[in-house]
Amino acid sequence: MAAKRTTHRSKSGSKLYAKRDAPGKFKDIQTYKRAHSSDIKRKSRAERSK
Repeated sequence: MAAKRTTHRSKSGSKLYAKRDAPGKFKDIQTYKRAHSSDIKRKSRAERSK
């Protein structure tokens, strides 16, 4: 199962992703910009099999 992400905002107003592990504890907090760009660079398993 993929890690669940919830969105938050920092004090400066930038969008953040809070990445959670399977039990629901925070694993990593990333800026939306960094997380989104890494998502675009990677292909999902379904996209690779096409």
